[in-house]
Amino acid sequence: MNTDRHHRLQVTLAFALVYVFWGSTYLAIGIADQEHLPPAVMCAMRFAIAGSLMLVACAAMGRTVRITLAEGVRLAVIGCLLLVGGNFGLAWAEQWVPTGFAALIVAVTPIWFLLLETFVFRGDRLSRRGLFGVALGIAGVAALFWPRFEHRATLGIMPLLGATILLFSSLSWSIGSVLSRKWQMKVDPFTATAWEMLFAAIGNSMVAVFTGEYHRVVVTRRAMLAVLYLVVFGSWVGYTAYIWLLKHVPTPKVATYAYVNPLVAVFLGWLVLSERLDAYMFAGTVIIVAGVALVTTAKIHDGSAGAITADALPEVESEA
Repeated sequence: MNTDRHHRLQVTLAFALVYVFWGSTYLAIGIADQEHLPPAVMCAMRFAIAGSLMLVACAAMGRTVRITLAEGVRLAVIGCLLLVGGNFGLAWAEQWVPTGFAALIVAVTPIWFLLLETFVFRGDRLSRRGLFGVALGIAGVAALFWPRFEHRATLGIMPLLGATILLFSSLSWSIGSVLSRKWQMKVDPFTATAWEMLFAAIGNSMVAVFTGEYHRVVVTRRAMLAVLYLVVFGSWVGYTAYIWLLKHVPTPKVATYAYVNPLVAVFLGWLVLSERLDAYMFAGTVIIVAGVALVTTAKIHDGSAGAITADALPEVESEA
């Protein structure tokens, strides 16, 4: 009983860390963009610092930091999907898209999760409730995009492109998250997290070199404080808690962070960056959250064992 209570406490704490701190990272990324720190350079700095120091800490605590070639390949794929395709895509888009709006688009991530789990990795079928939730999510995204399509001549093509990139970055993040859960490796979760961040730092550095971002670096105190915040609270605290949750809690449950992150991001964007919340964003928020709620609580038909709910999906214990 004490073990179960301790586990529930760990899960609750991990969710709280992901809910709060990841919602605030949108603001930190937006500040770094405002300070003209190129997104790929910012991501490379963030994950190089966080990954290397975490690996040193793991070694100092006696954890095994050596990995096999096969494990390295898998960790590199997961790290690049999550932290290059996902985080760099977000950081790049926030050059053109307000932080609150970006968080609202990324809120469709749980829908990506369940679609991947259902149609790609499991071959199961969503119930009508789940399909209706997917339709609502699409409608919510359409509500967010509508003013940008309607006024694209005055808003410019880049905000529209940034919003589109956010959809693909959330898909990349979702694929990486599902693979992180599916690929069971005999690697300590903290060690795995450190290696993923190091591989992502290499990936983001390659993007920075390819795009010439290193020639446009502007280092300011405010930008460095934003990077430091992302290292500590976004990577060490938030990302580590997220990877831990993926190993202990069903993916649809983990994906519920997307309920809370937009609310935190919108509030901080309004409070710190004076971003505006218009009627389209409010309507899109309501529709997307309703759609995500339906999808993540929908029944999944596996054809052999009948219908199961997202809450009934089996837990995966950590190999550590």
